[in-house]
Amino acid sequence: MGKTITETIGVDLGDRYSTFCVLDQRTGEERGRGRLVTTPAAFEDFFRGRTGARAVVEVGTHSPWVSRILERHCAETLVANARELHFIFRNDRKSDESDPERLARVGRMDPKLLRAVTHRSEEAQKDLAFVRARTALVDTRTELVNTLRGLVKSAGGRLPRKDTSAIRHDFCRALPPLMREALTPLVLTIEFLNDEIRDYERKIDELGTETYPETAVLRQVDGVGPLTSLTYILTLEDPDRFAHSRDVGPFLGLVPRLDQSGNIDKQLGITKAGDAVLRTLLVQCAQHILGRFGKDCDLKRYGERIAARGGKIAKRKAVIAVARKLAVLLHHLWKTGAVYDPDYAQKQRHAA
Repeated sequence: MGKTITETIGVDLGDRYSTFCVLDQRTGEERGRGRLVTTPAAFEDFFRGRTGARAVVEVGTHSPWVSRILERHCAETLVANARELHFIFRNDRKSDESDPERLARVGRMDPKLLRAVTHRSEEAQKDLAFVRARTALVDTRTELVNTLRGLVKSAGGRLPRKDTSAIRHDFCRALPPLMREALTPLVLTIEFLNDEIRDYERKIDELGTETYPETAVLRQVDGVGPLTSLTYILTLEDPDRFAHSRDVGPFLGLVPRLDQSGNIDKQLGITKAGDAVLRTLLVQCAQHILGRFGKDCDLKRYGERIAARGGKIAKRKAVIAVARKLAVLLHHLWKTGAVYDPDYAQKQRHAA
């Protein structure tokens, strides 16, 4: 039997200070409001003993550790999905005084409107930091390489077409003499980033092999490597959180947005909800599957049928469709531990 809710507390999380509003659960009357220093100690002190409270916080940078504290002390903790509450987070009169009260009132009356998100465990957050840090270094490297190539072109030169991860100090010889002194530090920084990225990739491979052996089931699919499989496992964390594998596509923002009204049914882009890093990795896997190095399989043939409609738009839709189907397939493999058959659908059609 669940705990009895006696009060609802809305908390607007800030970087230095967080504001709160306490409502009586039965009458909706305000019991108090104020602000806390956004530190674990301050939250522990304020929420200790509030065993009858329903706490509502907005999703953000601080919400993972805050929600873990609230779950230890409160009867119920809800992390509001900002994408679903535009009337709070995009309000023209948004303020630190009104936001916690709005969160509390929605949480008191109908918690389902909050479309609460579930934060991953502390262990998963720690391990996922390796993926996030690698992504940051890759983005930085890309920006530096683009800057380097642009500056060299502006001087009438052109750098050799070389994989970014292969750029080393000997690359400096290809720089125009006029700019060599200025651009050599960029090349050396890129080389340093390459070494650091390789170290992260070794650690990610090690985590997948030793700590998360279930990643091996996902790596059965051509194009899915240690990085994608580990990110998938750590982002979803629990395969049983989804009743159906097809629910993973919407969760990761790989389904089209809807805008229907009467006879109008607009064709819109994908929602891009959920984790952007995992969505990007799945799209990259889909591009590999549909590319010249991708092995012939159900996924490839499915994407090729969509791309055959013609034009760049059809090709982009094919990539997204394969990424979505891949997300569903990986969840099925993870949940069942099945041996992957790349031609299963084709065999079923022939058998029929």
